[in-house]
Amino acid sequence: MLVADGLHKSFGATPALDGASLEVGAGEVVAVMGPSGSGKSTLLHCVAGIVRPDAGRVFFDGREVSRMGDAERSALRRGQFGFVFQFGQLVPELTCLENVALPLRLERVRRRVAERRATEWLERLEVGDVAGKRPGEVSGGQGQRVAVARALVTAPRVIFADEPTGALDSRGGERVMRLLTASTRETRAAVVLVTHEARVAAYSDREVVVRDGRTRDLARTPS
Repeated sequence: MLVADGLHKSFGATPALDGASLEVGAGEVVAVMGPSGSGKSTLLHCVAGIVRPDAGRVFFDGREVSRMGDAERSALRRGQFGFVFQFGQLVPELTCLENVALPLRLERVRRRVAERRATEWLERLEVGDVAGKRPGEVSGGQGQRVAVARALVTAPRVIFADEPTGALDSRGGERVMRLLTASTRETRAAVVLVTHEARVAAYSDREVVVRDGRTRDLARTPS
């Protein structure tokens, strides 16, 4: 469903990707691992259509994302992709319910319908009790589960999660990963999970290692 082939990306004179490739099937959870500065977040940004690669191609469902215009890529990110970042990036002036409903409202879904769907996802992510609170009034773990609900509310085909547990303690991180992977397996959404933590990567079906801008699949020992 999602294919990146031979991606190169530099920032000034500094190369970030040097021929990186990635394939993700429908419903698959793929962990992208590597040390700091290896290029793993740049790979995610290129595959998600946030930045353009200097060379190489990205395809989603047979369409070449790397050749789309800005408006088309923005529409793809709003409708087909969901995003979870390390610090949630919730809008502080909005309640948690309004944050989750926001992607639907941007797609002109009626407020009542958007808030009903948002409420359903908050409850599924076990944070229904914080719906009326603002992000600054909830814990880090609760806020991150609100961010996961926001990513899932539009029924995306792919979730891009960039260090989704990096700001949480181990218990909070485990809870976020358990709920994220359980929810995406229900909806058959694929997940591209960037992490440097083995315990987080353990929730994936497959691991890809990025080092010096290149990728390789990491074989797992059968359990």
